[in-house]
Amino acid sequence: MPTPRVISSRARELSIICEDRPGTLSHLAKVLGDAKVNIVAMSCTPAGVQGAVRVIVDDFPRAKSALDREHLSYAEHDVLYVEIPNMPGALAEFTGKLAAENINISIAYGAAAKGTRNAIVVFRVSDLEKAASIR
Repeated sequence: MPTPRVISSRARELSIICEDRPGTLSHLAKVLGDAKVNIVAMSCTPAGVQGAVRVIVDDFPRAKSALDREHLSYAEHDVLYVEIPNMPGALAEFTGKLAAENINISIAYGAAAKGTRNAIVVFRVSDLEKAASIR
């Protein structure tokens, strides 16, 4: 069986500032869905009465236009989008490689469905250029 490989690339993340209340994520998902934008990765983080919803989408310009039309505040960030094998120790191995290169991880989120070959993990890192070359 061949060794599972890591695929990493640069991506753009939208960090949408929003209220921490019922219906906020539903509204945001509807805005993007109505604009035919698919969310490929997502994280929600509360901070008091506000919070941030971080998304990686399949059509960045269209997502920005939809958010602008709805007057939703957001920030843009360059992130590392990584597909790693969905197996025990794969995350430790990859993040160990980042640590060995003295690359700090400030934000990370990801998921994998049970039984799938790969997991998706998004990292905001201190040196994106160097991190993107790590396999």
